Amino acid sequence: MTNQQDSMHACPACGLLCDDISGDAIARQQFSCGKAAKFYARVSTGAQPQIAGRAASLTDAVTAAVAVLKQANTPLVAGSSTDVHGARALVRLAQHTGAAMTHMNASSTLRNMKVLQHRGWQTTTLTEVRNRADVILMIGTDVVTHNTRFFDRVVWVDDAMFTDPAARKIIYLGGDKLSTKPGISPDGRAPEVIACAAEHLPEVVATLRALVMDKPVTAASVSGIAVSTLKTLADTLKAAKYATLVWVSKDLHYDHAELTIENITETVVALNQKSRAMGLSMGGSDGDTSVNYAHTWLNGVIIDAPEWESHDAVVWVNSYSPDAMPPAGTGPVIVLGAPDSQFDVTPAVFIPVATPGLDCNGQQFRVDGSVTLPLTAAKPSDLPTLSQVVALIEAQLQGDLA
Repeated sequence: MTNQQDSMHACPACGLLCDDISGDAIARQQFSCGKAAKFYARVSTGAQPQIAGRAASLTDAVTAAVAVLKQANTPLVAGSSTDVHGARALVRLAQHTGAAMTHMNASSTLRNMKVLQHRGWQTTTLTEVRNRADVILMIGTDVVTHNTRFFDRVVWVDDAMFTDPAARKIIYLGGDKLSTKPGISPDGRAPEVIACAAEHLPEVVATLRALVMDKPVTAASVSGIAVSTLKTLADTLKAAKYATLVWVSKDLHYDHAELTIENITETVVALNQKSRAMGLSMGGSDGDTSVNYAHTWLNGVIIDAPEWESHDAVVWVNSYSPDAMPPAGTGPVIVLGAPDSQFDVTPAVFIPVATPGLDCNGQQFRVDGSVTLPLTAAKPSDLPTLSQVVALIEAQLQGDLA
């Protein structure tokens, strides 16, 4: 039998789901990733259900939660920071109570989904990038802010199948405060940086698309970048054997950012007329990829962003983000969340639930959507899972309606 400390874990601290985290590293708190260190340092002991800030039994807390939901006309299931199993349970709860459902990252996820719905796109997987990419263009992001080990796990690797990883060309476009150090190759080659203020990225990306499509551009510069520089970039992408254009929707937080994403994905389409290129949307946190997929499978529509003022009760789920809470003034709030949840405002009901990958097993989609990985409890606890708590709430709702 494998010793607990010898076993390997998939880490849900970000969308990469790095699956090389050993039990020994967790026990010793030795990580190369700050997100993993923070996640596995969390403590689940001592948490109790609460009603209006007072300790209660699980049974009484469930009863109090049911009372809130029965009085609500327009409830909202929000936060939704959980894994695939938890997401399925939340969809059932929303259907049972007539609630709308959203995710704490819904606004940034929608930027991608609007493009996918409107035009479609050609995107790749982490494995394909690892094995094939020879030019990687980071657009408006350094990626490592969200996915710390991206270069370690995907770019500067030893075993790519169809390209020389050490020879990869890394280019950063846009964003004047990006951390480009991870883009330095193992032999010390610095990445190319084409910088501009983040707010000027839309026109820069639109110009790049035009140049890739061989459209005439008469301006000498765009947002401080010489058009000749962008023309050279366009030629580099055209000459690549497998160019990969990378973005993180969370980093494109300005009005109509979906149009910038569309310009990125349409640049990929243009490149594929004569060469080979793919897009790669990175980020992925709080289980957002898994929850959006599960919601779409079961409801036939993507998760939308909430209109908080139109809902008179909120079920807030924050398994992965104990500090995240709904906007001030929202209420009453039922929190089904991490045992180390932090409250600025005491919720009507708090029921601590197990965090997948920490307190209990689970299942998560990787950020590229290509695979699901099992999550193994690193520190098993006796906390109920989100699915178990939702089942208790549903059973009581059904009993009251019988």
